[in-house]
Amino acid sequence: RCPDFGVHYKGVALPVDLSDREAIHACVERIADLFPTVDILVNNAGVGGAQNPNPVAQYDDDFWDMSLFVNLTAPYLLMKAFLPKMIEQNWGRIINIASTAAKRGSLNRSAYSVSKHGLVGLTRSAALEVATNGVTVNAICPGPIRTAMLTRLLQYRADLQGITLEEVERSVNPMKRLLEPEEVAEMAVYLASEAAGSVIGQALNIDGGNVMH
Repeated sequence: RCPDFGVHYKGVALPVDLSDREAIHACVERIADLFPTVDILVNNAGVGGAQNPNPVAQYDDDFWDMSLFVNLTAPYLLMKAFLPKMIEQNWGRIINIASTAAKRGSLNRSAYSVSKHGLVGLTRSAALEVATNGVTVNAICPGPIRTAMLTRLLQYRADLQGITLEEVERSVNPMKRLLEPEEVAEMAVYLASEAAGSVIGQALNIDGGNVMH
């Protein structure tokens, strides 16, 4: 299970600014110094539109550029860096954390939705390229997960609608509750396992039944 994973494996935390191309390259080099191989890559960092919600006509250009870089270009750069070794060893797992915003539009969060649509496209394209190399590439599309980023977004929606945060939380999906981060982590553990060796190029929803395609 997820909480037990760190008991058996060495962990190293390397802070990196994923909006900075050179910082990403430096982090990749540091990882290469620490570990001979990278078997599993999870692209989980991201920024949402809750910090700067605006319609397209009034969207901030700098926030647009930053969102697409962190949510799409950074995963691309990391995949590009680690895929060659995975292909060479004939085994690897890449898991991109997208969003159900990749399956539909997102009100006043166009940069977030566009970047997550792009991440799913990147996932599917790369998956086809390495399908015969023992490497799988998949995406997880979470819906309403209990995170600080989501709380900011739901508070924004509550303010728009003139209702409480709790009322918005109960309306997010048919389950009438937020999902917990551990539920997403369990899906990532499955996709990283041998059991998921034939799961290729999928964008799997975990959202309490809100999006069913």
